[in-house]
Amino acid sequence: MSRAQTGFGGAMKNIVAWLGLALMVASFIWWQFLLTLRQTTSSGRTGAAAPFTLVVLDPGHGGQDSGAICGAIYEKDLTLDIAQRVDRLLQAQGLATLMTRVGDSYVSLQDRAAVTNRARDCIFVSIHFNEGKKIVSGVETYYAEHQTSPAPRLVSWIPFFQGSAAESSTLASQSLARFIQEAMVARTKEPDRGTKAEQFFVIANVDVPAVLVEAGFLSSKEDITKLESNDYREQMAAAVSEGILRYRDVLKERQLTLAVTDPRP
Repeated sequence: MSRAQTGFGGAMKNIVAWLGLALMVASFIWWQFLLTLRQTTSSGRTGAAAPFTLVVLDPGHGGQDSGAICGAIYEKDLTLDIAQRVDRLLQAQGLATLMTRVGDSYVSLQDRAAVTNRARDCIFVSIHFNEGKKIVSGVETYYAEHQTSPAPRLVSWIPFFQGSAAESSTLASQSLARFIQEAMVARTKEPDRGTKAEQFFVIANVDVPAVLVEAGFLSSKEDITKLESNDYREQMAAAVSEGILRYRDVLKERQLTLAVTDPRP
């Protein structure tokens, strides 16, 4: 056999090997494509997310990060107090919970988001208190206008999948924010500052329904007086819990309705 023939045979073997590898990669990408398309189509057909099994509660600030301060009152202490109350109320209703911090410790925004993204079938509720230069009061709830939505690694470059998942999370976050906001206004009788879109890190960088609650103004003497009351803080926690449970119940109702009306076998 000539050197030319030997070289040609070796080149052909390399080409076949590369073609085989390319075929394997293409097959895996196609499989991922069909899997994600099936999930996206199913989600679009039902129009409703599945009920969650875990609530990630995020008491804002902590440790050296005190948050807003009014005299001897620190935002980090109030957020932890409210979160612990919500935690107790949700567990009493049979919902599993996870706190991003359980004491006066510092947890970075990145770690709070990472903990949430590692969880499954969850929603995320971050609790904070406002401050302002003007004398204002009231409660408001935020959702992110755009949320991250990690797709399978081999299809993450396809904008369609990222867009669909992000849009679904954002709509769910808007609904969750509305239920919590309505419950807070109804229970506390505080001025309704509404639900708003804002790219706060902890709600913009998670791929689950996520909201950030601003439960009052520490720059308002009226709000401070109320927040010093144990009963008022319990009402605030009950409102957050009530909004979460209402959101869950609506998801269940939608799934039940779809299960009854779906003509598919």
